Amino acid sequence: MTWLGASLLVLAAGGASAQDYPTQPITMVVPFSAGGPTDTVARLIAEPMSRELGQQIIIQNVAGAGGTLAGTQVANAAPDGYTILIHHIGMSTAPTLYRNLPYDPTTDFLPIGLVTDVPMTVIGRKDLEPATMAELIPYIKEQGDKLTYANAGMGAASHLCGLLLMSALDTQMTTVPYQGTGPAMTDLIGGQVDLMCDQTTNTTGQIQGGEVKAYAVTTKERLAALPDLPTTAEAGLPDFEVSVWHGLYAPEGTPPEIVDKLSAALQKALADETVVTRFGDLGTVPSSQEEATPAAHAERLKSQIELWRPIIEKAGVYAD
Repeated sequence: MTWLGASLLVLAAGGASAQDYPTQPITMVVPFSAGGPTDTVARLIAEPMSRELGQQIIIQNVAGAGGTLAGTQVANAAPDGYTILIHHIGMSTAPTLYRNLPYDPTTDFLPIGLVTDVPMTVIGRKDLEPATMAELIPYIKEQGDKLTYANAGMGAASHLCGLLLMSALDTQMTTVPYQGTGPAMTDLIGGQVDLMCDQTTNTTGQIQGGEVKAYAVTTKERLAALPDLPTTAEAGLPDFEVSVWHGLYAPEGTPPEIVDKLSAALQKALADETVVTRFGDLGTVPSSQEEATPAAHAERLKSQIELWRPIIEKAGVYAD
């Protein structure tokens, strides 16, 4: 058989494979530990996506190195649609935060679509002295590095929110990194650390249960799930606004027909009544049908890389 004939056979086989996709379970890699905010989002969309695709989506937690271990794994996976990645805002900060990043988020992945924008909340241990965010701002400036700020590790959403808060206040606190959101929250509830800023998917229950002191939400408007919690703008920090957007990615080289099928399944999942309700309970909403597309996702990733680069460079704190 000639080289051309063999090539045509390979192309035909690839087309058939993409057309029949999926024929086996799909692995969705989560770059953080089970039970954390991103894991919660992943599991909420996995079930309705599985129904739409006709194959099970298996969640695989690959925690470590601020999400870059999972990113590396998926970047190096076969581009056949059977290994995909869910990641949050950390995908846009990694190129600056990690100076020796083993992949390029803009060239080694194909965006599938945005999933949700999760608001952040500034919370503290129950017996922390300030009662409101307006009182907390001068308290942080006065106490400085005497205050301990917990985060879920370098590159985690809670770490990034802390960087932005300290930049807005031009004050440094003592950061205490943990191996995941769970142990950080446990120590905050136990009073071992003073403050934390994390996603509503991880803090709403603790706030409603009175386990932590809630100060503000980092969005323009108050949340339906936490109507009494003021925004950071209301407390005098209009420039401190951040949400943790999540998106799905496939390895570069994945056939466009497969990416389109995954995107369509994501859009269907985000319109699912149970998903909408559960997201609402957690203080967030699903991305719109227009946002849950490869084009919108690619634009968000590009713009967010440019947004976070100067913030991280100003802080001068790198992961390598």
